[in-house]
Parts: sequence; C-alpha cells; structure tokens
Amino acid sequence: MRKQMLITLIAVAVFLAALGFVKYNQIQTAIAEGASYAPPPEAVTTIVAAQDQWQITLGAIGTVTAVQGVVISADLPGLVASIEFDSGQRVRAGDMLVRLDTKQEKAQLAASEAQQRLARLNFDRMKVLQAERVAAQAEFDRADAEAMQAEAHVNEIRATIERKTIRAPFSGILGIRQVNLGQYVNPGQAIVPLQALDPVYVDFAVPQQEMRDMRVGAELDITVEGVPAVAAKGRITAINSIVDQSTRNVNVQATFPNRDGKLLPGMFVQASVIVGESRPVIALPTSAIAYTPYGDFVFIVEDMEDPTGKTYRGVRQQFVKLGGGRGDQVAVIDGVKIGEEVVTSGVFKLRSGAAVLISNEIQPGNDPTPDPEDN
Repeated sequence: MRKQMLITLIAVAVFLAALGFVKYNQIQTAIAEGASYAPPPEAVTTIVAAQDQWQITLGAIGTVTAVQGVVISADLPGLVASIEFDSGQRVRAGDMLVRLDTKQEKAQLAASEAQQRLARLNFDRMKVLQAERVAAQAEFDRADAEAMQAEAHVNEIRATIERKTIRAPFSGILGIRQVNLGQYVNPGQAIVPLQALDPVYVDFAVPQQEMRDMRVGAELDITVEGVPAVAAKGRITAINSIVDQSTRNVNVQATFPNRDGKLLPGMFVQASVIVGESRPVIALPTSAIAYTPYGDFVFIVEDMEDPTGKTYRGVRQQFVKLGGGRGDQVAVIDGVKIGEEVVTSGVFKLRSGAAVLISNEIQPGNDPTPDPEDN
C-alpha cells in the first residue's frame, strides 16, 4: 500500500515538474517575442523647416471703448413733453433730444420777470432821489439789492427751464431710446446712450516683462474674431503709469480710426503690436506644435537604429521657443534648424523614438493669411 502511494506521489511530482517546465518555456518565448516586437509606424505629415522674415509682434486681447461715451439722463424730474430723436440716429453737439414739461417754470418765470421789472423801476427812482440827496443811502442800497435779487431769481428759473431741455453733449450715434412720451422721469434716469465712434479706443493689457517693447506711437493691428471684414490699424496713445498688483499687467490704450463705424464699444478684438524690426524665424503650421505646461515641443524626423542595428525613420522630441502667430503659422525662434523635417500632423500620438510613415498627400493649413471657409 505504501509502495503504491509512493509511486503515485512520484508520478504526480514528475507531471507537475514537466508541466512547469513547459509553462516556463512558453513564458520565456512570450517575453522574447514581446521584447522583439516593434509597433507599426504611425502615419504623419511633415514639412521641411525653412527660414522666413517676420515682423516682431506681440499679441494681446483688447476691448473697444468709445473716446466719448455716456448714457444721457435727466438732470431734473418731470414729464416727457417731446422726443426730438430716433433710436440709432447720428446727432451733433447741442442737438435737441428731449424736452420735459416746463409749464410751471414758465409761469414762475413770468412772475419773476414782472417782479424784476418792478425792482428795476424802484431802483431807477431811488437812483434819481439819491442823486438829488433826497433818499438815504440805506434805502438806495436796499433798492439795488432787491433789483439784483430779482434778476438772479429770473436767471435761476431760466436755468431750470434750460436744464429740462436735454441736448447732445457731443457729436455721435445714439443708441436705443429708453423713455416714452408722457413718461415721468426721475433725476439720473437713463434716456438714451450716446457714443462717439470715430475714433475709438482699444484697451488691452500686457505683462510687465513686455513693457520694454511698449512705446507711445507704436503701430498695431486689430482683428475681430469671426468677422474677417473688420480690421484696422492704429497707434498706441497711452500707457498706464502703474502695474496691476493682482495680475502684474500694465494697461495700454490705442486709438483707431473708425469712419465706417464697424468697431463698436464692447467688441472683443485681437491686437497685434509691432515691437521691433523683422528677423529670421522658422515658420511652422500651428498643428506641428505640442503645447504642454512644462514646455512646447515638436517632433523632428530623422534616421534611427533599433536594438538590432536596423535603420528606420523615427522621430525625436525637440523643445522649442515660440514667437508670435500669423494665420495658420507660428514662429519658432529657437529649437529647429533649417532643413530639418518636422512633423505637422499626428503629433499627439507620437513619442520620442517612434517609427513613422510619412504621407504628405493631404497637408494641414499653413497659410499666413487664411480666409475662413464658413463665415
């Protein structure tokens, strides 16, 4: 019985050892195959780096503001007696906009003017009597004061009537009317916006480290995203004298002509400030750049060797220093040499040393002045 059990145990042990040996060989074979496995090359497009001359610019986001812009409001309370404008109308400085009811003030003016005439007559009589030394000096002075007081009261009522006649303070374009005929308005209540639109300001901010390139009189261009027909050239007219402590930016103001009125206050624009002479750069499509928090890089195609010594076309990761953008292109200031082949699409799926298959039948956009396909 014991002999039979011993034989069984030996047989099981031999079986397990044989099974382990087979599995060991299978695992070793799989490891060897995995080590020798090479993933298929990734399909990419490329461009040969070439030198270009670019004007040195600084990009910023700006907002259009009116040189003069107000919301015209009532100075005194009253009923709207007449409205002398239409919404969106162009007006000149001094044009009548709204008249408030002044019946009560006109009645008070008539009474004050009558009182003024009486005071003036009393003063003239007292002046004659004083010259003949019939009237006392005190009575003459009282008559003089009463005449002046009556005149001042008349001027006060006239000023009140004038303040209830609301006029355009400067030339510009009106917005949408916010009052109606017969409406009672309170002091400070909005009547209509008025904006002077030629010229206009564009306000934008630049980092403090870029302030060395900012100067009054420098030229800049603006474009409105999504509206290709709106573009203009202007000049920097003011640079703020303080740095914002929360953002460490400096506010800059530029002035632009706006004869056609296409630039409206509040518009979001992209400003490009010319900050220096043109210099040589490598212009690449924006799709060639991989933007990361630790630095921007591109992939450069070159001949490489695998572990077996076989040559293949692979990519090398190269960090770059970027300049400004222009249409579909971005300027590479440092990191890429003339003549190097740079990957322009498929960057997101690459890693350094990966094999690539170049197919340049369809290329990504690379136009410095592209026209949008769908406006």
